[in-house]
Amino acid sequence: MNVRSLFSCLCAAAFAALSAVSCMTPAPAPFGACPSPQQVAWQQREMNMFCHFGPNTFTGVEWGDGTEPEDIFNPTELDCRQWAATARAAGFRGIIVTAKHHDGFCLWPSPESAHTVAQSRWRDGKGDVLRELSESCAVEGLDFGVYISPWDRNDPRYGTPAYNAAFVRTLESVLGGAYGPVFEQWFDGACGEGPTGRRQVYDWPLFNETVQRLQPLAVIFSDVGPGCRWVGNERGEAGRTNWSTLEVEGFEPGAGSPPVEVLNGGTPGASHWAAAETDVSIRPGWFWRASETPQVKTVRDLLKIYYESVGRNSLLLLNVPPDTRGRIDPVDSLRLTEFRSALDAIFADDLTQGAAATGKARGRRFAPANVLSSDYDSYWALSDGETTGTLTLTLDGEKTFNRILLQEYIPLGQRIAAFHIEALTPEGTWKEIARETTIGYKRILLIPTVTTAALRLTIDDALACPTLTRIALYNDTIYCATSN
Repeated sequence: MNVRSLFSCLCAAAFAALSAVSCMTPAPAPFGACPSPQQVAWQQREMNMFCHFGPNTFTGVEWGDGTEPEDIFNPTELDCRQWAATARAAGFRGIIVTAKHHDGFCLWPSPESAHTVAQSRWRDGKGDVLRELSESCAVEGLDFGVYISPWDRNDPRYGTPAYNAAFVRTLESVLGGAYGPVFEQWFDGACGEGPTGRRQVYDWPLFNETVQRLQPLAVIFSDVGPGCRWVGNERGEAGRTNWSTLEVEGFEPGAGSPPVEVLNGGTPGASHWAAAETDVSIRPGWFWRASETPQVKTVRDLLKIYYESVGRNSLLLLNVPPDTRGRIDPVDSLRLTEFRSALDAIFADDLTQGAAATGKARGRRFAPANVLSSDYDSYWALSDGETTGTLTLTLDGEKTFNRILLQEYIPLGQRIAAFHIEALTPEGTWKEIARETTIGYKRILLIPTVTTAALRLTIDDALACPTLTRIALYNDTIYCATSN
């Protein structure tokens, strides 16, 4: 072997050794409270559909008092497959139905109640909405979830020690396997008077344990989780600063919940992972009323909600209530179709295609280029102890955009606390175009339209070495408002 060949072999061996060392660079250690795999999968759904349905659909009230005659529940054309098909076409990943609202009426033949579909004239008392909906969700490839209110304005045991045990049996009849997997159990913390005028002291640890025992993969919603939390309002608006972590010690659902501003923004570095869920209705009310059909939210309304929920590190739970026939109203269905078309148009063209990313990193495995990949598990990261850093994107020519999408790698915890973004001007200087705080699973920045050939992201503060799995750029010509 001549000297040149030997030198080439030594260089190749050295490069291979360096590559191996680089590939062995360990991932950042998890920081603080981190989500479970099912909590990560829950947030990756991004949008689910809520269906408020029950006696209130027929009486026109929001909160029934439990004295409604069972026969008032009589949908003439119930079609849960239509609900599921509508949800799937709109891009929702699951449906949560009000199996039992505060009036106590059960949409399934609950053995714990005399106020159910079994006592109604609907389908001669042999109907079961939960069965039809769970089967329809399975056919359409959707997840199935349930809202079961512990407040019961019909059950005479409400307000006594016996009621908590009865409520557990109610949960068991739904979650015990009769309706298949349940991806989310939705607990409303409302606690008013029952038919005897008494209030109930809920046994929340018992309720949560029951869900976890029967549906271990279900995410439990309440004001304090343990799976996900209420966002603190029903306007469809998560906080501009929104941590997925929350201090829950000393709090409980309902009147004992954290302050609204804490629910809306979370708590940095807190001990519990409970990402925000943003629940809002497509109509003014939660249950269908013909009088509200002219007030169905517009596409612009829904886009604003999307940007202020999914775009602020929250999941969107959009209520679309079936009508008295038992079908999604055609006006609501059309609006959802228009909403889906708008989202598809806005996010069709990622303008970072062909771009290059540069900056410091903890190793080749965590290189800046990873932020340009659609693989969520491929991410950029800095070395341990570094809580500030810069990424520069050199675009494939000048691009015009007004939306910047960012994503942290949340399986390792939420870390970024402050950042700003600059665009390169034609004169060769950097101009700030956005300054914000949290990112989390997904952040979409709404900025004035800018044309540039390069972009610079600076992490100004983080609770631990930052991670970032995605940067994408889009131009929204449909909803042109600018508000991060």
